[in-house]
Amino acid sequence: MQRKALLASLMFTQAAVMAQNCPAPGAPVSYPLTRTVDQQDDYHGTVIADPYRWLEDANSAETKDWVEAQNKLTQNYLSQIPSREAIKTRLTKLWNFERFSVPFKEGGRYFYSRNDGLQNQSVLYTMKTLAEVPRLLLDPNTLAADGTVALAGLAVSPNGKYLAYSTAASGSDWNEIKVRDIDTGKDVDDHIKWVKFSQTAWLHDASGFFYSRYDEPKEATKLADVNYFQKLYFHKLGTPQSADVLVYERPDHKDWGFSAEVTEDGHFLVIHASQGTENKNRVFYKDLSKKDSKVIGLLEDFDAAYDFIGNDGPVFLFRTERNAPRGRIVSIDTRKPGVLSWHQIVPESSNTLVSASLVNNQLLVDYLSDAHSLVKVYDLKGKPLHDIELPGLGTAGGFSGKRSDSETFYSYTSFTTPSTIYRYDLKANKSSVYRQPKVDFDPAAFETRQEFYTSRDGTKVPMFIVSKKGLKLDGRNPTYLYGYGGFNISLTPTFSVANLAWLEMGGVYVMANLRGGGEYGESWHAAGTKLQKQNVFDDFIGAAEWLIAHKVTSPAKLSIGGGSNGGLLVGATMTQRPDLFAAAIPQVGVLDMLRFHKFTIGWAWTSDYGSSDNADEFKALVKYSPLHNLKKGVCYPATMITTADHDDRVVPAHSFKFAATAQADQAPNGAPILIRIDSKAGHGAGKPTNKQIEEVADRWGFLTRALHMPGGDPATATAAHSAATTTATVAQ
Repeated sequence: MQRKALLASLMFTQAAVMAQNCPAPGAPVSYPLTRTVDQQDDYHGTVIADPYRWLEDANSAETKDWVEAQNKLTQNYLSQIPSREAIKTRLTKLWNFERFSVPFKEGGRYFYSRNDGLQNQSVLYTMKTLAEVPRLLLDPNTLAADGTVALAGLAVSPNGKYLAYSTAASGSDWNEIKVRDIDTGKDVDDHIKWVKFSQTAWLHDASGFFYSRYDEPKEATKLADVNYFQKLYFHKLGTPQSADVLVYERPDHKDWGFSAEVTEDGHFLVIHASQGTENKNRVFYKDLSKKDSKVIGLLEDFDAAYDFIGNDGPVFLFRTERNAPRGRIVSIDTRKPGVLSWHQIVPESSNTLVSASLVNNQLLVDYLSDAHSLVKVYDLKGKPLHDIELPGLGTAGGFSGKRSDSETFYSYTSFTTPSTIYRYDLKANKSSVYRQPKVDFDPAAFETRQEFYTSRDGTKVPMFIVSKKGLKLDGRNPTYLYGYGGFNISLTPTFSVANLAWLEMGGVYVMANLRGGGEYGESWHAAGTKLQKQNVFDDFIGAAEWLIAHKVTSPAKLSIGGGSNGGLLVGATMTQRPDLFAAAIPQVGVLDMLRFHKFTIGWAWTSDYGSSDNADEFKALVKYSPLHNLKKGVCYPATMITTADHDDRVVPAHSFKFAATAQADQAPNGAPILIRIDSKAGHGAGKPTNKQIEEVADRWGFLTRALHMPGGDPATATAAHSAATTTATVAQ
């Protein structure tokens, strides 16, 4: 095809990706016919064909027929995998455990969510003391019979009288805000629509709240239309949305987004202005004690990240990366805000400062040390007081509260530790278990180790390897390598029922901390963006090569997975080095790097990716764009692409076009290229438990066949997991 010829000079041409005939692990797959169109686009003098452009219209009858045919093929294939039902049964049993969120206190009440095990959505509870029986406040499972309406956010008024809560339907990013009277448990009449990427911030007197929204979209195209011109509004309780007051907008900057918070003393509104997903922001504020006060710019240079922590009257505390890529804490007096007047409270260290909170008139500072949590306590002058002792190599989160509180709550989790909730007494510097889930497995049967490997350019990159104890290094272990590598997002040790089932099956789980993430601060993030994005893929490939060289696994037993930006990671890596992997699972991935910015919020990702509208960035993008680097006749790994019909973050067209192209290009007798398209689901947030179980069962079932795992029955593995070998479930 012309597309292939035009891109030939831009693609990797190593022998590993040359046309070949590869034996499939089963009978050849007969794919639905997908028509092509003569669509061509000129990018700075380079003409690119887009033969499946018509699949971008998710509402057309032809696209819906294509989706139905692809789903039928995929489900027929998966239904023939003997282990799939056993995996689903074991997942259901594992998932059925009581779990809790971190409690928080507001207006003299505690609030937390709980899931009894298999509820599709967690339920919100409240209580006035820790000793009393909690009262159910909001059950999202009653909002939709199939559990597809999720609680997307909540904010309690400072007097503890009202709960403003936002809901998302079918996984969409579009939210609606309603208000519930906490005493009666009944909703009042207030109803806010067309909210997306917003916080809710109450006035101190609970008369109303601030929120961000977009203009009402066209109903038919609301899941695909680009989102620009977000505005910040104030809603007064008891009034219609049409009466809401516009607080701040920037019609001169369509790509600015706004989030707001009210200071604990109720004196100021603090507005954060972001520009896409750039790890920088501007800060404005408004004096709420003065009627009709103006919004004032405080930090307008857009030169770094600034996270508001708290205030002493007009003196604001921020976590910032200005002149400190790994973060520091400074105070800024709004009366003399010049940078020369800033006061440094906590200096930058060798660890990455993730967040900080102001509780008990102390700073609780959450760090990352080689991608796992380290929490320190400082006084307000920055003097180190002590560390909060954590159980091990894991991830801690929470630590919220008021300046006058002497207690806070946090969660701790690791790959083999379900999220346990702790109450921390700041006066005694003592943690105690508040809620500890009980899961049907033996954590002592598994082990986690951290390795550092060398990437292509010599950079040391960490990864976690989780397996049963006594892993035999013979290159025959089925392995799932997971990564993300983007948007300053850090991957840290976290418990997952899905991954536990994989481990019980005898699989090895590996998580690589790639550049582009935030594990080592802004420099680490920047090293995996725009013209340096290839570093991320090199890091992932380096992890695979290390695992193979050290006989943890082999190409015939190695699979890769990742979602969203991680889906891009998988797509780029499988097209660059298909020889390294037996299977690939790109989930809700950004796969068309030339057109991602033309849908919903995709334009915001140009801070990490660049844009095809820029000639130099186009040259970088087209070299790794998964859709544009598929080649006819290459033996690609067995691939299951996943997406959803309501994904308005990464629109399903990415996955549709990639699947159609990969199916057409796969080598004769090659492994299957399937696409799984979920219904009434979105990018992932708020997905009901039953849908999560179905998806994971399909993923692991697919891999049992692709990685030649006879049996692959996690129930059998559970019965044998006390043995010192993995041969109970995987034929070696």
